[in-house]
Amino acid sequence: MHVKKNDTVVILSGNDRGKRGRVLKVFPDKNRVIIEGVRFIKRHTRPNPKNQAGGILEKEAPINASNVMVICSKCGEPARTKHREVTEEGRTRHIRACVRCGEVF
Repeated sequence: MHVKKNDTVVILSGNDRGKRGRVLKVFPDKNRVIIEGVRFIKRHTRPNPKNQAGGILEKEAPINASNVMVICSKCGEPARTKHREVTEEGRTRHIRACVRCGEVF
């Protein structure tokens, strides 16, 4: 996936288009991500030992990963990512980099 946990992303489509947020959780098998402060849903919960009050809770719901784009920390703009292999001290690492400026995420 082009998005990982704690990346700062911008929403490309939907009701929250243009909003920026941090990725809280990634579901690679479903190609979905949960972003902080985006796409709130209401959950009706019963009172239980963990949640004494119960009631209606708001929480973030997952959105499709194709609807988000990573924001480059150097450019400050949304950018596509490219994957590269870097060899350091005989070890090969896979890194993600900004297509525009080459900054490593």
